[in-house]
Amino acid sequence: MARTVLSQADISRALTRISHEILESNRGADGLVILGVPTRGVFLARRIAEIIQRIEQGAPASLVGALDATMYRDDLGRNITRTPQPTDIPAGGVDGKTVVLVDDVLYSGRTIRAALDALSDIGRPKVVRLAVLVDRGHRELPIRADFVGKNLPTSTDERINVRLLEVDEVEEVSIEGPRDSGAATSGTTAAPRVFHDPFDEGSNEPDGGTR
Repeated sequence: MARTVLSQADISRALTRISHEILESNRGADGLVILGVPTRGVFLARRIAEIIQRIEQGAPASLVGALDATMYRDDLGRNITRTPQPTDIPAGGVDGKTVVLVDDVLYSGRTIRAALDALSDIGRPKVVRLAVLVDRGHRELPIRADFVGKNLPTSTDERINVRLLEVDEVEEVSIEGPRDSGAATSGTTAAPRVFHDPFDEGSNEPDGGTR
């Protein structure tokens, strides 16, 4: 059975803390650009930007966008299909800016490597930082998050499910083992609908997130 490790309130507190840490690291919101990595990273980035704008008076009205790295991935030849999502860069661009990439789960690091390649084709930031809601370990590339909501040690056969209201109609982070992910649920309460993105870092699907 899946075990909840972050509730909706926990997620809210984690994003608030990350937002404060970003502002402290950047010494304010000047020159700051927040880019979410689809799918759930985009919604997390928007929330972080909203929190920053509430905290920091004079923060730019448009500091958040989205960065899709689908075509930069190193597993495109593995019979994985995904429609590229829109890349939306704030009007001021990224040149000379402090760019914070936002994703839901950091696992192998391959999604972020692809995002860095995509970003380098758009412009030349002053510095690039990484914020993630969950860091589950098991890195395959030398990539480290600068801002982390929760460090969650896992085994490679476990799956992290990040569910957000904008996508899943429920909000929590849960962990499940291989038996849980395929087991039928019993009882009268229906399980919440969850959209699993095969490119999300939390996934352990052989054609997806183990990268």
